[in-house]
Amino acid sequence: MTKVYVGMSGGVDSSLTAALLVEQGYDVTGVYMKNWTQDLPGMRCPWADDLADAKRVAVQLGIDFKVFDFETEYRHKVVEYMIDEYTLGRTPNPDIMCNQEVKFKLFLDAAIDDGADMIATGHYAKVDNGVLKMAVDANKDQTYFLYRVTGAALTKTLFPLGEFTKPRVREMARERGLFTAAKKDSQGICFVGKVGIREFLSLYVEQVPGKIIDKNSGKVLGHHDGAIFYTLGQRHGLDLGGGLPYYVIGKDMGKNEVYVTTDLNDGTLWRSNVELAAVHWINAAPRNGDFAIRVRHRAKLTPASIAITDTRAQLQLHDPERAVAAGQSVVIYDGDVCLGGGIVV
Repeated sequence: MTKVYVGMSGGVDSSLTAALLVEQGYDVTGVYMKNWTQDLPGMRCPWADDLADAKRVAVQLGIDFKVFDFETEYRHKVVEYMIDEYTLGRTPNPDIMCNQEVKFKLFLDAAIDDGADMIATGHYAKVDNGVLKMAVDANKDQTYFLYRVTGAALTKTLFPLGEFTKPRVREMARERGLFTAAKKDSQGICFVGKVGIREFLSLYVEQVPGKIIDKNSGKVLGHHDGAIFYTLGQRHGLDLGGGLPYYVIGKDMGKNEVYVTTDLNDGTLWRSNVELAAVHWINAAPRNGDFAIRVRHRAKLTPASIAITDTRAQLQLHDPERAVAAGQSVVIYDGDVCLGGGIVV
């Protein structure tokens, strides 16, 4: 019997994942990954509640349950990476790094060392012999967050939810009487629940006031608490008063200045040429040619011509994309297959 360790976060998705695998005849063990336990000002970290929920579902299903402590590695590989990137004025995605470094590396290795044959998670994606494919539910598809996983890791991974929509997942969880069937999805940063990026960064970086400047006129329109907190295309949080809304179109980290405009057609906001660094291919690199790309989670797929050189790729977008910021990921698709992607320079 194939032994599968299921990453159980205490949510409905991973709970149903475990239930389905039990029904399919696998020898299932639930594993809670203890990645972050630190409380933040005004926000209690929900890890203990999530652990209790995951354990309760494991008892319901009659499966073994373990806790893997990755907190030290997680802080180094995910949290410090995120802080460093924001400090440089870039816009990283910690969920992508969590999948690359923790769930499909640390967790996979620890599970195999502990006697598992495979791992499983509640991601909305499909896998076929190490090939990553988009989920049936286009709204929930999470291949964007999985593009830095290796094909080798995917050959040892199961994604049972890839064939279902989110409403159907909740319905199936209710049908099975799972304790977490009605539990709300977590929001905000992947490891601290409802706390936003700004609130989290404020604990680790000094808030240095600076100017908000109109790009076209050079006029100082207001002040901010630190350029680190703003990203390209941002509209909310500028507090510039009435009139037309302003959008962030750039920042100077050295001068600690944020530049804005009311012109949504400003050329700085739109990009047709994008260079990617740290390119990762799930399996073999594709040949140069036309593919579909996604510039952020839930963004529409858009066509682009791609030229690959070693660890970089040059993208020529057929239609300009708005607010493609340095540090964020662009993911590349061939039909429903996620090929990989890279990080915007």
